[in-house]
Amino acid sequence: MKSKLGFLTGISLKRKIKSKWFAIANILIAIVVIALINIDSIISFFGGDFNEKTNIYLVDSANSYEIFKNEIEQNEALIGNDESSYNIILSDDTVDNLKEKLKTDEDRNSIILNIKPSEENTIDVTMITREYMDLIDSQVITNSINNTKVALAIKNSSISVDELNNIYKTIDIDRQWLEEGKNSTDENMSIIMTTVFPIVILPFFLLTLFLVQMIGAEVNDEKTTRGMEIIISNVSPKTHFFSKVIAGNLFVLIQGALLVIYALIAFFIRDKIGASSIAGGIGSEISNVIGNLIGSEVISKLVYIIPVTLVLMLLTFISYSLLAGILASMTTNIEDFQQLQTPIMVISLVGYYLATMSGMFEGSIFIKVLSFVPLISAILSPCLLMLGQIGIIEVIISILLTIILNFFLIKYGLRIYKVGILNYSSKGLWKKMFKAMKS
Repeated sequence: MKSKLGFLTGISLKRKIKSKWFAIANILIAIVVIALINIDSIISFFGGDFNEKTNIYLVDSANSYEIFKNEIEQNEALIGNDESSYNIILSDDTVDNLKEKLKTDEDRNSIILNIKPSEENTIDVTMITREYMDLIDSQVITNSINNTKVALAIKNSSISVDELNNIYKTIDIDRQWLEEGKNSTDENMSIIMTTVFPIVILPFFLLTLFLVQMIGAEVNDEKTTRGMEIIISNVSPKTHFFSKVIAGNLFVLIQGALLVIYALIAFFIRDKIGASSIAGGIGSEISNVIGNLIGSEVISKLVYIIPVTLVLMLLTFISYSLLAGILASMTTNIEDFQQLQTPIMVISLVGYYLATMSGMFEGSIFIKVLSFVPLISAILSPCLLMLGQIGIIEVIISILLTIILNFFLIKYGLRIYKVGILNYSSKGLWKKMFKAMKS
């Protein structure tokens, strides 16, 4: 059996890896991964400049320049910008002349602020742009204007300089937690889970879908061409079944390793070209998170989180491949298999969305119970472990439950596979499956 199993596994794996579509697909995947992580550099190469600052021409008759500039810097710091994205220019020119300047290509993205004193509102402000503004620019500038108004109102009152300085003095917040073991690192993990973690688990989610589709397509192809009869006449259904499962899992592991290599190459390129920091860029976002985590307690957690996660993911790949092979054996064409695989896709999709939103379910028994459910525990349990909602014991329980599921899939699924592999009729499908399980 071992020699036949190895032969069938090798044939199935070579059929996937040595095909032209595999080479073409991986070339495209590598290009996409490298492009996404270096998207800011690519846009800059074609004319965009993320380091270029936006000019704000301030026509100021309310003596608000210094206050407004300070407010801009403070509001940018709140959204994580260490360096200002704006040039605040105190202009002596008229508003009409500045409008003409905005019509030129050089100043098409510039902003005019005409600030005038007002007895009723402290200041009146007119903001002029050539085109629509970005949401971030609009929020930063609007907040800065409102804060400038408050600052000017306080300054124009009978408050002393010392009291004014105390009002604007930054507060050092002494953060405390009533529960033991709570810290600022864990508190910020929910932000990381909602931004970076969906990107990290996306390859696993996609590989799972690909694994199920690939095994189903291969089994149905052999049945459609009647090649299955020749194969089963030379090897047992058990050997054939395990060869598909092993080949499928080896393929997704190879594909997963290639994705990691593509990402490492992308970050290497990013480091060598000195890419700029773009707000919202995938590469920059991940780089910032890694920088914040270095030296924190989260790094020490990764020592045991990564191994148990890899083990759980590998066992889950096996679960999906076993389930895909069983269902594919009972169908006669790829269209029938696609209908049967829909519940599998839904389960996987539910697990992905629960993992991305896990930070919203803190303390929920519901989400903890779901982390034990095989097929979705591979992406949900590590996420909850990172958030501190479950411990390593719970993840080990998830691993054991997945092993138990695999045992039953092999024991009873093999019975279905033996009956279904040479079944060319779609009538009484479920009846045949349950009959095979009992036999």
